[in-house]
Amino acid sequence: MSQPRQIGVTELALRDAHQSLMATRMALEDMVDACADIDAAGYWSVECWGGATFDACIRFLNEDPWERLRTFRRLLPNSRLQMLLRGQNLLGYRHYGDDVVDHFVAKAAENGMDVFRVFDALNDPRNLAHSMAAVKRAGAHAQGTICYTTSPLHTVEGYVQLARDLKDMGADSLALKDMAALLKPQPAYDIVKAIKDEMPDMQVNVHCHATTGVTLVSLMKAIEGGADVVDTAISSMSLGPGHNPTESLQEMLEGTGYVADLDKALLNNIKQHFAKVRPRYSQFMSSYTVDTDIFDSQIPGGMISNMESQLKQQGAGDKMREVLEEVPRVRADAGFPPLVTPSSQIVGTQAVFNVLMGRYKVLTAEFADLMLGYYGLTIGEMNPEVVQKAKAQTGKEPITCRPADLIEPEWDALDAAAKQVKGCDGSDEDILTYAMFPKVAPGFFEARPQGPKNVGQDPAELAAEQAAAAASGAGSGPLRTPINYEITINGKKHRVAVKPA
Repeated sequence: MSQPRQIGVTELALRDAHQSLMATRMALEDMVDACADIDAAGYWSVECWGGATFDACIRFLNEDPWERLRTFRRLLPNSRLQMLLRGQNLLGYRHYGDDVVDHFVAKAAENGMDVFRVFDALNDPRNLAHSMAAVKRAGAHAQGTICYTTSPLHTVEGYVQLARDLKDMGADSLALKDMAALLKPQPAYDIVKAIKDEMPDMQVNVHCHATTGVTLVSLMKAIEGGADVVDTAISSMSLGPGHNPTESLQEMLEGTGYVADLDKALLNNIKQHFAKVRPRYSQFMSSYTVDTDIFDSQIPGGMISNMESQLKQQGAGDKMREVLEEVPRVRADAGFPPLVTPSSQIVGTQAVFNVLMGRYKVLTAEFADLMLGYYGLTIGEMNPEVVQKAKAQTGKEPITCRPADLIEPEWDALDAAAKQVKGCDGSDEDILTYAMFPKVAPGFFEARPQGPKNVGQDPAELAAEQAAAAASGAGSGPLRTPINYEITINGKKHRVAVKPA
């Protein structure tokens, strides 16, 4: 009898799981005690950095993201550390010059990163090539990523062509990234099998969220199609807008001819650890459990929890459904981009504008740039009427070149600017923190000596606060405070306050 085929597992508890479930708020101190068990459990890799964690560290947690990476490197000595890198966007929300990409990747590798999962929100290969090359130069593992989405224009052959492009860039492995739980079982099988038929020696990883309730089956079909590694989250940090449970995946494979050889006792320890931690973040938890409407809205898990949280804070929680219905219309007008950071935020915010202010009465600066090609090419044609509005509002012309080709080298200027900021220590890491978030970094540098801040709360204390707020009448109805946006019209920035109806 032949030996079962080994399936690798990437554990997401330290990054995407809490990004998707609790708006990226988990403090490092709530993760460190699980690291020894994670390190010994037998994972192919441990995703622990990148995505929105860098932003959340300096914006909410007063924590140095580079120190977080160094801590994980120290506590997970036997593990491949993995991060999510947004191609030419790095970890920010705009394209950076090639010199900044080179510095960032080199420093991330130097601080302990092993596997760089590199993606582009539009699946534009031109936005991946330079960062993939930088990863190769750093001697790290370059995982080229295909963002999965559906539209009348997306086909299996199109995804295979993206796989070819990534292989030509030197990808050490490929990832099929399903950030919104859109990957149904049959397409999972068809796409993975088509890639493996053409390049049988290429490792294929599959990443799915759980939000639509179908994707544990999709992981099984992807494995049957030839997938080598799948992403899961420990059960106490799974499901909803998060991911499928690690333990469920392992149990599901028993007797199938495939095996995920993880230590069940250590998995139980990891589960118990996060089961104790999770209630402390209940105020950030998404209310989404299973929602098949996402097959229409296509909003990814991390964005749902953040959008829901933001709308509630601004007293516009009752507009969530209208926004979700508007998103696919905006996406079609933008040429059917996949919805993943930053395109998900760009399309999502424009959908909010359309619902609250009227369709395309005002375009956000980012959406206008998307419509004019400044984020790259989309698979479909842009709505020409909206393109004209973007031209009129910004005074810019559409482009078809690689967006970063228009960006002059900027490292020296960022270096000089960062070193003028109080609290910046002059290191490349601090300069990169400033480059990613120039508006947030100064406040972080100044507050950094105070040490990390844990925003989790004891469940009993939180309940008492909520009861007190209700008793005082503070919780008797939604707030109706204006939502503030920054927009650019004719090259000038304006602040706009929109009061929810």
